[in-house]
Amino acid sequence: MIKSRFQVTPGEIKRLDLFLKEKIPELSRSRIQTAIKDGQVKVNGLLARSGQKLKAGEVVEVLFEEKAPISQLQPQPIELKVVYEDEQILVIDKPAGLVVHPGAGLTGRTLVNGLIFYYPEIKMVGSPLRPGIVHRLDKETSGLMVVARTQIAYNSLRQQFEDRTVKKTYLGLARGRFKEKEGIISLPVGRHPFKRQKMSVKSNKPRVALTRYEVLRQFHHSTFLALNPLTGRTHQIRVHLAAIGHPLVGDSRYGQPEGNRRKQEGRLFLHAFRLSFSHPVSNEQVTFESPLPPALQSRLEREEQEK
Repeated sequence: MIKSRFQVTPGEIKRLDLFLKEKIPELSRSRIQTAIKDGQVKVNGLLARSGQKLKAGEVVEVLFEEKAPISQLQPQPIELKVVYEDEQILVIDKPAGLVVHPGAGLTGRTLVNGLIFYYPEIKMVGSPLRPGIVHRLDKETSGLMVVARTQIAYNSLRQQFEDRTVKKTYLGLARGRFKEKEGIISLPVGRHPFKRQKMSVKSNKPRVALTRYEVLRQFHHSTFLALNPLTGRTHQIRVHLAAIGHPLVGDSRYGQPEGNRRKQEGRLFLHAFRLSFSHPVSNEQVTFESPLPPALQSRLEREEQEK
């Protein structure tokens, strides 16, 4: 069963079916349209129409069954680094190289497969294709993620992400030197017009995207940054930094070659360092931190030696 509640922001005014396709990307548009026709979607408490145009501030509620391929939900004993756990939530320190949930062409060896092996109750929480998952990290990105163990926690955390009250800080190493010590990158982000697996600031359907940065250390060829995404667009930090001419070190998707000396850069230098949110039950503000992985710390030390 998928049970979700979304509030429409000024930047999300569009047809209801298109709105839900963005919010629940694992479902096809035809599946969403069928659910709307079956009376399983409401807008402001009233049954909705598929072609209905949404308005800012309206509340969309979804409650319908969705059959998930069994192969995508097989529990597997994947090693997980659990930073914190209680009856409501888990905080995981995800390694680089681990995909968060099954998708097209990938049905196993994901974070979700490991979660339902060790915490089988999560299988019944939230989306059947992404149980317990309220936000994601790219495969290449390491660091902190919060996972819901109950539907109460899931609903609360989803709402916090929708309201943009969750605070996230990433550490990244970008190519080149920054002129300003801090700033905000304000460039809309959407699907690349030709390369559909990529995002771009030149999309035909861009959405507002904001990333705050602060320079922590300057090196000869690079800059170590603290990065706060103020919105949650796919690949936002990577796209923003590449767009201003400072792609992340090791970013093979959005970076640009910089000569033979820089070709073998290793993994993407992006790490979810700090995560702060309101606990779903106690309402206490909780904050977790994860130190840089050894590979990224070693890279910083090499940059320091080249100064």
